[in-house]
Order: sequence, then C-alpha cells, then structure tokens
Amino acid sequence: MHFEPFQIGAVPVGGSLPVFILGPCALENETFAWEMARSLKEIADRTGIPFIFKASFDKANRTSVKSFRGPGVADGCRILGQIGKELGVPVTTDIHTAEQAEIASETIDLLQIPAFLCRQTDLLEAAAKTGRAINVKKGQFLAPWDTINIAEKMRAFGCQSFFITERGTTFGYNNLVADMRSLYWIRKEGIPVIFDATHSVQRPGGLGGATGGDGELAPVLARAAVATGIDGLFMETHSDPANAMSDGPNQIPLEFMEDLLVRLIAVHHAAHGA
Repeated sequence: MHFEPFQIGAVPVGGSLPVFILGPCALENETFAWEMARSLKEIADRTGIPFIFKASFDKANRTSVKSFRGPGVADGCRILGQIGKELGVPVTTDIHTAEQAEIASETIDLLQIPAFLCRQTDLLEAAAKTGRAINVKKGQFLAPWDTINIAEKMRAFGCQSFFITERGTTFGYNNLVADMRSLYWIRKEGIPVIFDATHSVQRPGGLGGATGGDGELAPVLARAAVATGIDGLFMETHSDPANAMSDGPNQIPLEFMEDLLVRLIAVHHAAHGA
C-alpha cells in the first residue's frame, strides 16, 4: 500500500527526501529557542533538507516531579508560532490533552501525540479534528503491527495527513531496542513512518531520577533507518547537551548536525537512487 503525498506548510511529505524534524527536547527559554531555530534553519538551507522545527512546551512525563517541564501551552505555542512565521518553517510540538490540541492548532503545523498517549482515542480524535497534520509516536509497549489500529482511528476521524513514529520498544529494564524491521512493516501498510533516532537510544529512568541514554548511537541508528526507508527522521539536538534541561544524554550536539545531515542525504541517495 502507498499513501497520498501531503504538505506540512511548504514541506512535502512523500517527496524526494525524507522530512527532517529537528530541534531541542524542551523550550528551555525563548532566547534559546530562537537561537536553535535560526541555527537549524541555516543548516537546512545549506543542506537542502525539508525541515520542521520541534521543541516541547511541556515535558509532562518526566521521571521526577522535580524535573524541568517548560513554559506551558500558551507561551510555548506563541514562541513556536512566531518562530515558524518569521523563519518560514513548519513547527511541531507535543500535546497531551484535547484542550491543548485546540490551542496548539492555532499556531502549530504538525501536532505530536506522545508515545504513552498513542492509544488515547479522545486525544487522537481531538487532534484529528483540528485539521492539522498529526505525528503519533508509537508506544514503547506496542508491536509494529499494532499501529494499524492507530492509523484506522486517524482515518475514521477524518485525518489522512499523519505519521507513525518508531521510537524504540521496551527491552528489559531501563532500555529500549530499535527494530529496523518495524519501519518496513509499518510502511507496508501504507502508513507514513518517521524514525526517532534520539529517543530510541534512551535508557528510561536509567539515572534513577532522570532518563539516561547513549547519544553517540543516535547517528548510527539514523543512518540505518534512512537506508531501510523512511518518510521522516526525528532528531533532537542541543547546542550544549551536557547542560540541557531535558534528555541531554540523547541529544546530538548542534555542532555535529550539518555533517550528519550531509551523510544521511548521501545514504538516502545511495540506498534509494533518489
């Protein structure tokens, strides 16, 4: 099965290159968000990638109650909306409630459903009814073929412009495994698929009061996913991962991003002749 190509702002889905969803894990502050967005836009322009900027306004499922969460839905969507408008790029963020779906849809081009909420029917319906494109993260507890039911919900709610994101499957305690076969199986069902290279190398709760990870492996998995065949690649990046306020161990240093993208584009062309 194949899906009908669609647009997210000016970014084509199903074009000659995968969509690249890049940005920091969290909206740490407004100045930081703008610095990251401008830097990534310049990199995207130089490399010619279809680029969507991402950042989270609320890290609602942090390991510890003491962890940083973010500026909240109103300020977060305002910041992202202004970034998208000024830089001319689509923006995305995750939502957690039906009320947030309605608020975010006013300024956000691609609404993301967190992995732990991927089966929440009311949330999926609320997101679909906004008319925005939707990215549903596959839960760490789901098999690849379980995403067929998610896709059926999205279509039943009138949404044809959606992705499923593979972001690893629970593998014992405090660890995930990324199965590249799942990318093939999900796409075979006519579902556009994104690979999340940075969350796939998480070690959830691995630091006791925080999530750890193997960030050095994210580029490795990204290359494998691009070679396997995907419609989008999700990678979190930070100018100073060691001091990031969320998911620092998994984020790719911004200074390495341009070289990585050049390599990924080369892998895509070599593997798929496009």
